[in-house]
Amino acid sequence: MSTTIFGGDIAFALLILSSYFQTPLTYYAYTCRKLVLCPSGNKSKNVKEHISLCLVIANASGLCRGWQVYAVVQLFLLDQKKDKYLIVQDALGRERRFHGLKLEWGCDQYIPLTVFNDASNGYLVEDSCLFGAEVFVCKETITGKGECLSMIKDAPTCKHVWKFEGFSKLNEECYESKVFIAGDHKWKIQLYPKGRRLGTGTHFSLFLALANFTTLVPGSKIYAEFILRILDQVQAKHIGGKGPSPQQQYGWPRFMSFTYLNLQAVVV
Repeated sequence: MSTTIFGGDIAFALLILSSYFQTPLTYYAYTCRKLVLCPSGNKSKNVKEHISLCLVIANASGLCRGWQVYAVVQLFLLDQKKDKYLIVQDALGRERRFHGLKLEWGCDQYIPLTVFNDASNGYLVEDSCLFGAEVFVCKETITGKGECLSMIKDAPTCKHVWKFEGFSKLNEECYESKVFIAGDHKWKIQLYPKGRRLGTGTHFSLFLALANFTTLVPGSKIYAEFILRILDQVQAKHIGGKGPSPQQQYGWPRFMSFTYLNLQAVVV
C-alpha cells in the first residue's frame, strides 16, 4: 500500500510567524497521517537555521491498543525550476515502525534556510513552495496487548515483624504470617520449617507472597523490592535476602540451614 501526502502551495512568508504547519489529514487503512513542518526549525530539539519536516500518525488516541504500522517513508521538496525533488529517506530504504510510543519520523535539519531561501535553487518561488511525503505501508498489525505503568510517588517503606515461640516444635508444612499492607497491596510471609523444594530436609524456606493475587487484573504486574530477614537476637548479625516483587510468590528454598539455625534465636 502506498500513498502520497502533499503539503500544497504554502505561502512561506506567513509560516515564519508560527512554529509549525500541519497538512490536512490523509486517511489510509485504519491510521491517518499528517505532515508537520517547522519553518524555522524544531524548537523542542533546539534546531535553528533549518526547516524541520516529519510525518506523524495523527489519530493515535483513537487506535486500538497494541497497534503498529511498518512503512517506508520519503519526504520531498519540489525544485520548481528543475521540476525535481529533494528527497530524504532512510539510507538503506528500511521500513520504519510507528507505534504508540513512536508516532513520527522525519528530519529535524531537512534543509538549511539559506539554501531554501536562495531563489536560484527553485525551492521557494514567488513565496510558494511544495513539500510532500510518499508512504509505502508494508504491514499494519494489532496485537491487542499493551502495558500501562503506574508508579507510587514517595512510596512508604513497610516493615512487618513475625515472631515465633517454640520454633523447634513447629510441625506443619507451611506457616503464614498475618496479612499486612504495603504499596496498596496485601502481602504475607510464608515459612516452611522443614524446607521446600531444594531445601527440603536441610534448610528452612522463606517466601513473600501476594495475599490478594487472585484479585489482580489479568496480566498485571507489580514492581517492587523487598528484604526478608531473620534477626539474630544475640549478636545482631542478621541474615537476609533481597529480591524483586513476586507476581505470586518469591523467596528462597534454602534460606538458612538447620545447622546454622540451631545456634540462633530468631525473629522473622
